[in-house]
Amino acid sequence: MDLTQLEMFNAVAESGSITAAAKQVHRVPSNLTTRIQKLEEELGVALFIRENQRLRLSPAGHSFLSYSQRITGLVEEARRVVAGDEPEGLFALGSLESTAAVRLPPLLAQFKQRYARIQFNLVTGPSGTMIDAVLDGALSAAFVDGPLLHPQLDGVPVFDEQMMIVAPVDHAPITRAREVDGEQVYAFRANCSYRRHFESWFHDDGARPGRIHEMESYHGMLACVIAGAGLALMPRAMLESMPASDRVSAWPMPDRWERLTTWLIWRRGALTPTLDAFTALLAEMKSQRL
Repeated sequence: MDLTQLEMFNAVAESGSITAAAKQVHRVPSNLTTRIQKLEEELGVALFIRENQRLRLSPAGHSFLSYSQRITGLVEEARRVVAGDEPEGLFALGSLESTAAVRLPPLLAQFKQRYARIQFNLVTGPSGTMIDAVLDGALSAAFVDGPLLHPQLDGVPVFDEQMMIVAPVDHAPITRAREVDGEQVYAFRANCSYRRHFESWFHDDGARPGRIHEMESYHGMLACVIAGAGLALMPRAMLESMPASDRVSAWPMPDRWERLTTWLIWRRGALTPTLDAFTALLAEMKSQRL
């Protein structure tokens, strides 16, 4: 196999179409079809499932894609290092919703000011989703809740968050989970690290949350809490950024549950010049806050 084959494979995998991929790599469709078939013959597996003029990745194709993207990314990185160019191109970044809303605006603005040729693609979601996207190669990096445990990931701690239990405005003070045993909770989906943290706090004290209502945003959670319908957990910085935060009661989680650290993670061995510049700016801004 050669680099051109890998670039063609990546283009077809991303677009799901030989015709669209041919335009992207400036080749005729028949050339792509031949080169992809030759690649499959060399590997001895079908990389795509072909149906109704569309192509979708086979299980083997999904596995091969992450390696192919890493190889082409490393070649591009080598070209840029040799050429001495400043970071440019698409930077696919994932983030927790609270981090994107509160922490990232000044950071992204300053990074864009320094590196005008960078194009951001920002995606938000729970930690589990962001980690999977980084491992799959769909994201260059992501802000997730720590600690960092996956052997295929590297990262740095960047933000320290104080976690707040948010309750209706007339709720009694909350100092332990048994005091709210059975109360309804509003949270993101099950792969959200903050939700797992909240549930672990209950279980550690021999208590259980009542029904857990899955929400799509912190604003939706806050609205339900204001209505007196249950509890939520969110970072203090996120809570204080919302206009209606004065219409609820809030208490820091006790003891070892109070603090969570947000990490910037990336796939091990995939530290590109753009990501290197981004982490350098993060470290610079972090030192300015101290």
